[in-house]
Amino acid sequence: MPLIHHVIAGNGLTPIVFVHGFACGLSDWDAQVAHFSPRHQTVAVDLRGHGASPGSAADCSIERYGADVAEVMRALNLPPAVVVGHSLGCRVAIEAALQAPEHTKAVVLVDGSRFAPGMGPSLRAAFAQPNGFATMQQGQFKAMFTAKSDPAVIEAVVQRAIRLPREVGEKMMTNLQRYDEYRLVASLRSLTVPVMAIQTTATNAQRQRSSLQPGQSSPYLDLLRTEIPGVRIEIVADTGHFPQLDEPERTNALLDSFLRAI
Repeated sequence: MPLIHHVIAGNGLTPIVFVHGFACGLSDWDAQVAHFSPRHQTVAVDLRGHGASPGSAADCSIERYGADVAEVMRALNLPPAVVVGHSLGCRVAIEAALQAPEHTKAVVLVDGSRFAPGMGPSLRAAFAQPNGFATMQQGQFKAMFTAKSDPAVIEAVVQRAIRLPREVGEKMMTNLQRYDEYRLVASLRSLTVPVMAIQTTATNAQRQRSSLQPGQSSPYLDLLRTEIPGVRIEIVADTGHFPQLDEPERTNALLDSFLRAI
């Protein structure tokens, strides 16, 4: 099967692989690619069913997405790379690291989260409502930004999310919940490379999102501390779910610091 769509920029040691989130695309990392490509090779991917990568619902799962990214890393014969994932892409970055350990130097998790156990039935009930998927997408994605966010960016991200094929979106949302409930802990525990989490928000059991403040934690961050000894956690306060868009300079500075440390 052909590789998923990916864009390569720059060259240099310690490649960086960027993995977008649910209903998003590789352009979310434009500010990071521009910043790092003068000194690093960067590879930004479109996951199956997103952007320029084709994919039916049957082809889409966190494990398959991780395998796709690992296949790109192997096909490019990358030296050990830092794999950076956002949101859903955090799980994908973890899976890629586990499936291509020889090509992985470290993992960065950008505003990850964990679905509460047993949310599958409530997700399916929401999808069954008239225009359920589109309504849920619009509400969820608007809540991922703050009053400081650029309205044009918010609108573009929301409209892109609504355009995601419904069958792909519903499959991936339920797959996310399944992965978080049954596989996430074991996958985190299996990581043997340095990990940094850049966290900006926390979600409660109802998936309601709020910005974090310095010194705050969350069940997700507590999980990372438990399962990944030595994990580095950085809070970007008063920010929405997309720090790479809303706070690109601060995000880039944290990535720079992590690259120096490893």
